[in-house]
Amino acid sequence: MMGEMLASLRFITSPRTVRLRLTLLYGVLFAASGAVLLAITFLLVWNSRRNAEALRYGILEPGQQVLAPDLSVAEHSREYIQRQNEALIQDLLIQSVIALAIMTIISFAVGWLVSGRILRPLRTMNDTIRRISARNIHERLALQGPQDELRNLADTVDGLLSRLHAALDARRHFVANAAHELRTPLTVEHALLEEAMLDSEADAGSLRSTMGRLLAISEQQGRLLESLLTLAESEGGLAYRQSVDLAAIADRVVGVTSAGDLRLLSDLSPALASGDPALVERLVANLVDNAVRYNVPGGRVEVMTGVVDGWAVVSVLNTGPVIPPDQLERLLEPFQRLDRTVRSNGHHGLGLSIVRAIAAAHDAVLTAQARPDGGLSMRVAFPPAISPPCRIDP
Repeated sequence: MMGEMLASLRFITSPRTVRLRLTLLYGVLFAASGAVLLAITFLLVWNSRRNAEALRYGILEPGQQVLAPDLSVAEHSREYIQRQNEALIQDLLIQSVIALAIMTIISFAVGWLVSGRILRPLRTMNDTIRRISARNIHERLALQGPQDELRNLADTVDGLLSRLHAALDARRHFVANAAHELRTPLTVEHALLEEAMLDSEADAGSLRSTMGRLLAISEQQGRLLESLLTLAESEGGLAYRQSVDLAAIADRVVGVTSAGDLRLLSDLSPALASGDPALVERLVANLVDNAVRYNVPGGRVEVMTGVVDGWAVVSVLNTGPVIPPDQLERLLEPFQRLDRTVRSNGHHGLGLSIVRAIAAAHDAVLTAQARPDGGLSMRVAFPPAISPPCRIDP
């Protein structure tokens, strides 16, 4: 009880509270409407009394209105009627003002109670949101009651909290996977260095072999860090856009790709898109690299560019192992591979997640489909290009 009294006192002493503003609004509106109502009643009563007295003394006929004093009536009758009317109107005015003052005070009190009742869900929501942090973001407002504006607001906040919860969980999962991917090569490096130091019979050849393995591990770590930086840059949005030709970029990527025994086919038509040239090239390179790496001996990779319904499209199709359709979404997440027990020759499962991040940064539409006979069909559709380069302010 004491807590509620203190809370009410804070509301009263703070002029910026919504509850006090609503109370003042209710009270002022009631006082204004009451004053207008009393004024109308006063005028009606005044006119009615004048007409009634005039009829009583034969001043006018029924149905007529008193327009001006009738000088033909005896002076004493006229003065008597006037005094009676003035006294009656004065009493009515005083009593009406007193009634209006009492009802105005009551309206302020009722307005305070009603506004507090209406705003109680907001205070509950405010207290709950203040308690929610990264440690207990799983909590929800779960506001009960009719499906009104306050309930819709609470449901919107709950939806926002759910998305934040999912984003934080994804970020924690990403950090954990990144730490695991970085910790494994560091452990191997430490073991190799320890082995070289403890081996008293190591010669130049064995040390050179150890250094070669350490160099390979260092290169893998460098690729991982570069991929992480690219992923972070893509998720941060674009600072610069210009017109880029997907056909030229795809032709350059295909020209430097080592396909081995795979058939690397290309059908490149001009397709102008708007975006960051370096990131777009990284997107195409990751698609082609993924298609080459996760293929089968003697398979093929098809790279195509063109314009479809005004959108610049690049698609990469490859043969490969059969991929269950329910695994496609997982493969687009960071550090995810089809076979989790294989490290895929130093690759960390970031290629397709980088593709998705770059596509999202360019407002492009990424479509991934598992082919029935094995492999993937990846398609990225970019919005039409803009003519001059432009810088996008953050």
